[in-house]
Amino acid sequence: QVQLVESGGGLVQPGGSLRLSCVASGFTVVSYAMSWYRQAPGKERELVVNILKSTGNWNYADSVKGRFTISKDNGKNTVYLQMNSLKPEDTAVYYCNARALLGRTVIWGQGTQVTVSS
Repeated sequence: QVQLVESGGGLVQPGGSLRLSCVASGFTVVSYAMSWYRQAPGKERELVVNILKSTGNWNYADSVKGRFTISKDNGKNTVYLQMNSLKPEDTAVYYCNARALLGRTVIWGQGTQVTVSS
């Protein structure tokens, strides 16, 4: 069964850091375009970072640019989201997403809670 399993969320103080992990199983991340989304209470799900098909570059939301970094370890079939200088407005459930480079398959993780508070 194909799935994404996320971990690394938790409670952190403003200015702190967290590293989220997303482990893929049942498929290989090299065949998928990986991305991260988040959803805060009472708000719509928003894109955090994805890859631009036209350039192959990572595309970060303005709100996280310069603070968040996505990385991928093909050997471990895992993607990461390094989050630094966290702000209270970063509080949300963070979701890993995978879209097949060929075909229409879309896979979502279960989400992991990130809370930034004093």
